[in-house]
Amino acid sequence: MTEYIISGISLPLDSSADEAVATAAKKLRRAGVRAKRLSLYRRSVDARDKREIKLVYAVRFSAEGTLKREVEQKLALQKAASDTLEIVRGSEKMAARPVVIGMGPCGLFAALLLAENGYRPLLIERGGDVESRVRAVDKFYSNGVLDENCNIQFGAGGAGTFSDGKLVTRITDNRCAFVLSKLCEMGAPKAILTMAKPHIGTDILRDVVANAAKRIVSLGGEIMYNTSFLGFGAVRGGIRTLHTTAGDIAASSTVLAIGHSARDTYEMLIGRGTDIEAKDFSVGFRIEHLKEDIDRALYGSFAGHKALPYGEYNLSYNTKVRGVYTFCMCPGGEVVSGASERGGLCVNGMSRYARNGRNSNSAVCVSVFKNDYGATPRDAIEFQRKLERAAFTAGGGDYSAPVMSVGKFLGTSEEYGKVEPTYMGGKVREADLTELLPEHLTETLSAGLMDFGRKIRGFDSPSAMLSGLETRTSAPLRILREDNFTMIGESDIYPGGEGAGYAGGITSAAVDGIKIAEKIISRYRPLD
Repeated sequence: MTEYIISGISLPLDSSADEAVATAAKKLRRAGVRAKRLSLYRRSVDARDKREIKLVYAVRFSAEGTLKREVEQKLALQKAASDTLEIVRGSEKMAARPVVIGMGPCGLFAALLLAENGYRPLLIERGGDVESRVRAVDKFYSNGVLDENCNIQFGAGGAGTFSDGKLVTRITDNRCAFVLSKLCEMGAPKAILTMAKPHIGTDILRDVVANAAKRIVSLGGEIMYNTSFLGFGAVRGGIRTLHTTAGDIAASSTVLAIGHSARDTYEMLIGRGTDIEAKDFSVGFRIEHLKEDIDRALYGSFAGHKALPYGEYNLSYNTKVRGVYTFCMCPGGEVVSGASERGGLCVNGMSRYARNGRNSNSAVCVSVFKNDYGATPRDAIEFQRKLERAAFTAGGGDYSAPVMSVGKFLGTSEEYGKVEPTYMGGKVREADLTELLPEHLTETLSAGLMDFGRKIRGFDSPSAMLSGLETRTSAPLRILREDNFTMIGESDIYPGGEGAGYAGGITSAAVDGIKIAEKIISRYRPLD
């Protein structure tokens, strides 16, 4: 049997999944395809014509053998991706267990796959488990005392634990289906398997991360929380010594999944001569609108229809030099602090599964090129840090976020008050955000906002609110690796995920972790 996807089943808003499956079955019969086991694969919204918004379905089905190419082309069929992995185990003996550094999506999925295949990994994480992270963040919100090792950036699940749990990715890899399936095993809603833009929400994602940690331990793995990685020691007899705040650890293979905010680890790697290159990234603000205004702009009179998800957008604008784009859109969410260093402030977005908050927010970011900051990895880190210190000062030096209305930012209006900032429960301070970024970046962001206002009515509304600064959109550098995913010049170290410069989001980081685990598994046999 071969699994296929038939797409483009366009039906009215009040249609059901059963109707979509029946429509697909009829279309397949007319083409002479004897389809079996039909089921809903994906549901999306076509809101291009606001007079008649449609639901667009894709249906999965099985067919005997392989269909003729002309049939596949006529129906625009695609082969369905499998949610299982083909594991090939190696024969080399491990001198010590594999160690995974970092418990974000890359590290978590690498450790999970290793554990499920008998390799009993040790996972070390500088922050705490989910419960202690929540306590640390709540304490920070209440008294402004930042724990630099356990916060919205660091701890079980990485930065994604305090986000929208967005699973949309641009990569095309069969492992994406495995990631979604595994997340459901850990407690994510089954709906993510059929949503065009799947998300889990921070409230549910916390339980998913905790369940994944329990599974790793139940399979013989070990997790050391509140343990910072300090550096690499020598390799003797196939064992490398890893220096940590909990003492030295022996490792046969090391997965370096440190996340994009581990600046101290970056500095250590640069100091030891690791092959690292600076790369382009982006910076900007968080923009907040009333959720109902975004829904109305996207759906017109259909806004609020029970079949429609809360409105999401993905916008881009390009000059001849650089681009502006929206990123990590959180319907019904809130703006949160992504600070991980004292005296520095950055913002991010978060929402719960229900997405039932008053505001919707997203990042609005502009391209930063290597020649904007000096073109070395240290220059890239310092550029981010300088911006975060400026934002901290503009906010009053107590982790309040500097905010400014879009009208004031663009110089079109002094309007203020319709959209109330959500950052840390309203812990904000009005400031001139145009002074926080280099002038050429501010000018490009202004042009982007006005362009977005032409694409979505009201996006550049004077009353929309900007919070600053968004600086952690991606790693500002890349740790170079060989085709087999090992670090240049090191046969046992595997840098991966967003922090190493090879992913951008939960799903792609998880996929990178899976690929690394597969490399280790294909080299070694399980531990005795």
